[in-house]
Amino acid sequence: MTKTEKCRSLVLVLGDQLSTDLSSLKRADPDRDTVLMAEVMAEATYVRHHKKKIAFLFSAMRHFAEELKEAGWTVDYVKLDDPDNTGSFKGEVQRACGRLRPEQILVTEPGEWRVLEDMRSWSDAFDLPVEILTDTRFFSTVADFRAWADGRKQLRMEYFYREMRRSTGLLMDGDKPAGGKWNYDAANRKPAKPDLFMPEPKRFTPDAITREVLEMVGERFSGHIGDLEPFWFAVTRKDAEKACDHFLTEALADFGTYQDAMLSGRKFLFHSVLSAYLNAGLLDAKALCRKVEEAWQADKVPLNAAEGFIRQIVGWREYVRGIYWLKMPDYVDSNALGADRPLPDFYWTGKTRMRCLAEAIGQTLEEAYAHHIQRLMLTGNFALLAGVRPKDVHEWYLMVYADAYEWVEAPNTIGMSQFADGGLLGSKPYVSSGNYIDKMSDYCGACSYDVRQKTGSEACPFNALYWDFLDRNRKVLQGNPRLAQPYASWDRMKQSRQKDLKESAADFRKRLFDGEEV
Repeated sequence: MTKTEKCRSLVLVLGDQLSTDLSSLKRADPDRDTVLMAEVMAEATYVRHHKKKIAFLFSAMRHFAEELKEAGWTVDYVKLDDPDNTGSFKGEVQRACGRLRPEQILVTEPGEWRVLEDMRSWSDAFDLPVEILTDTRFFSTVADFRAWADGRKQLRMEYFYREMRRSTGLLMDGDKPAGGKWNYDAANRKPAKPDLFMPEPKRFTPDAITREVLEMVGERFSGHIGDLEPFWFAVTRKDAEKACDHFLTEALADFGTYQDAMLSGRKFLFHSVLSAYLNAGLLDAKALCRKVEEAWQADKVPLNAAEGFIRQIVGWREYVRGIYWLKMPDYVDSNALGADRPLPDFYWTGKTRMRCLAEAIGQTLEEAYAHHIQRLMLTGNFALLAGVRPKDVHEWYLMVYADAYEWVEAPNTIGMSQFADGGLLGSKPYVSSGNYIDKMSDYCGACSYDVRQKTGSEACPFNALYWDFLDRNRKVLQGNPRLAQPYASWDRMKQSRQKDLKESAADFRKRLFDGEEV
């Protein structure tokens, strides 16, 4: 039998599975099986993804297909502009079955619930065995997390993280954490000064494959959000590893200390900007964490930097994936606070007098990237204070960031950012007044609003919105022990002061949702 005849297994590889050690590829045989990869319109448009995100994934997919071919695989690759492209995974698998007449279909479990549900119908639809394999690229499986969560009253990340450290051995001294502490977050909250030297992430020049993708995306997705160029993402494993090595050498040492800092015009600070590569499969999470640990062991980086970075992957990334699969499909519709306002217009344009939001949204539109504090304490914080529908916020985050897939984005947004799950994921709402933003950034000094003013049309909107949020949601939140101090402060205020704050918040929200520029 030749490769052009009937194949034994059709192996579907998705756009966020660009890993040579994928479980489905490990199960398959290059001499007998065929890999199917397809660019489908349904995945590019189920939310209107950022143009740069679409270009990154399609280019990375095309490069990965070439990598597989060089390794001896037969790859059946369907481009978006193929005239016979059906526009869906199911349609392309069906077409491939007609071409190749496989005996079975192999696929590694996808990262989104709706795709998994679709795959579960394929066996009946195609009258073929369909094997959905565990994704072994993660440190824990969905079943592992479910077992950990079973019977627990609270599913706190910190306790899961400690179990993950023990099971992986990362940053461990026998059965104790290296340095005597599990978590060095207290050392990682320092604001950065503008004159501090900060490296840029490694950038790559688009090759012929990427330029072809950029042209196609520019034509077909012109109405989607965001800027397509400049485009500098790594789209191959080799370049992603170069970007990784650059971060480890140039930025990791200061990552921990300044990971919560924000500065005008400084889009990346000491952040790795590796999450898009990690979540697409171009980088391996296990190998990355070992490299970080080795850098600490070689005294190249301090423990607070190594621990802070590893916690984001071994702790948070694994944890939110577990929450997603534990609570779907209803999780994305959670709305514990009953927020019902639409996403403000400036989330699509970046045009606002609030300097912090203009900076965060502006760079999001340009780069399909903002770091985690910009997401949590600027765009997320504002939406929560303003009472925006959590699902609207969820879909925006899923749309605009190159690293966003529903399994990682939805818990971060619905749970951590918007508190819409009522505290399942986060122990309190992550809200703040302008004081926090002023402390951790230099945005406020050049803002049209005055962060020192609490009420009135020229006051920082975060100030009155913060207190109004607490008052508006008191029935749900007043029993939260982590909010005892803010509520005590509110109760000590004179009624006239409370009235001024609520009126300022109401006036701002009216102007905001009436479409005025704020």
